[in-house]
Amino acid sequence: MSGDRAVARMSVLRQFHALTKPRVIQLIVFCALIGMLLAVPGVPSWTEVRLALLACAGIWLVAGAAAAFNCIVEKGIDARMKRTAWRATARGELADWQTLLFSAVLCAGGSVLLYVWVNPLTMWLTFATFIGYAVVYTVILKPLTPQNIVIGGASGAMPPVLGWAAMAGDVGPEALILFLIVFLWTPPHFWALALYRVDDYRKSGLPMLPVTHGNEFTRLMVFLYTLILLAACLMPYVYGMSSWFYLIAALALSGTFCLYGFYLWRDYSDELARKTFRFSLLHLSALFAALLLDHYIF
Repeated sequence: MSGDRAVARMSVLRQFHALTKPRVIQLIVFCALIGMLLAVPGVPSWTEVRLALLACAGIWLVAGAAAAFNCIVEKGIDARMKRTAWRATARGELADWQTLLFSAVLCAGGSVLLYVWVNPLTMWLTFATFIGYAVVYTVILKPLTPQNIVIGGASGAMPPVLGWAAMAGDVGPEALILFLIVFLWTPPHFWALALYRVDDYRKSGLPMLPVTHGNEFTRLMVFLYTLILLAACLMPYVYGMSSWFYLIAALALSGTFCLYGFYLWRDYSDELARKTFRFSLLHLSALFAALLLDHYIF
């Protein structure tokens, strides 16, 4: 019996862990870490490394809290979508009070960590991001307008700003450039997913762009946003944050994203939409990695 109880406890722990959306959190923390490292001239000292690790932990906790809260609000929607029907909240395997308590504990723990061991600015910006995602985006914008991902994308674009604030104690122009890149990256990234998951979103009742405006219009928007994103990705070089190395990487990555967007617009297939979505993940990760290499090597 004790072995069965241990297995059951591990199962519940896995369910709670899944509510934090680990893959999304990894990207959030990665983008925050890029902001932290770019805010420090040269190689970080041990004190700065320690500060960055504490900031990453605090941001991870609050971001996980926002994801868990999102699962409570959208449990009915999740249950109707094949992509999310497996979640414990959607299946009724975790009670609302359990998930809400879990979210509150993560948010409180992360906020205290950031306030006491990082700085108050980072804590307030991170908490504002929590409110922006969990309340403004999830509760208000997502069910209200097909532009939800554009407006709500501001919350998703905050991690580099949080990272910068953690190390520098302020929000400089460089942090805002990083914010702009992620902000403009979000719509083509998400709409590529929505294109081949349109039946799921139609069942959910959410006014996603492919549902409200159709496949062709959404494809055009994806392509146009990749063009705007290309211009934004050149800003670190124009502003003087980076050298020719980043410029070449940005042109190659963003140019390829534009090509994906163009072919998606002109000759659609679900498989191409999947490839575009997957490349968007590679685009952002490789772009920030190139910016980081440029920061240390050139």
